[in-house]
Amino acid sequence: MSSIFPFPAKRSPAAEKIRIECGQLAGKQTRGELGSAIAKIVLAYSPRDLQQMRWNFSEKIHAIDPGYRKKLEETITEHLHGTYQAVRLMEQQGTFAGMSDTVPEDSPAFWGMVAAQCAEGGDEEVRLRFLKYLLSGFCMLVQSRPGHPVGMVFPGGDKVEIIDGVYYCPVRTKANDVDAALCPFCPARQTPAIGYLKPPVNASEHRKQEYIGHVYEHHHFNG
Repeated sequence: MSSIFPFPAKRSPAAEKIRIECGQLAGKQTRGELGSAIAKIVLAYSPRDLQQMRWNFSEKIHAIDPGYRKKLEETITEHLHGTYQAVRLMEQQGTFAGMSDTVPEDSPAFWGMVAAQCAEGGDEEVRLRFLKYLLSGFCMLVQSRPGHPVGMVFPGGDKVEIIDGVYYCPVRTKANDVDAALCPFCPARQTPAIGYLKPPVNASEHRKQEYIGHVYEHHHFNG
């Protein structure tokens, strides 16, 4: 196992444990196997760990615009707790046993990136960092959902969205040069340029209104 993600010899005990766990996660072949393995690690964390992650995030963004900061805090809080509860519920209900489709081919690369990002820092720091990546990895590699939650607003007002069952992210192709970015592993598509999203064909009245609302919000046709 030590040769899968080799790093400098000086690592904290938590970083070494994470390296080993990432090697194990990288070897899972199906979404069910990976989901079950992630669940065993995630559920060893407590709700207080999630709260600490939220506090850390709030501190990190304390200097940005208050209105934007509030939206981010609300979205990330809901994402963290919602994903944690989804992991817990799926584990309790035995859902993973029926998920036999194979994991995305870049799953090993994702866990290699995670191990590298958690290789340095104090035990508590890397432990919480790992939890962040575990929850994101669960969304992307097990649930086929974006690493950033639907509704998350980016500077400029664009959001992660789902349209006709397809996820779109405004920064999907813009962060591939960042080592720790989730984007290269995310199942979302890049949000198309203005004018590319077409109205639904033979849609219900509800779906038509949903499209009109999307155009109004996304393209800023608001006078």
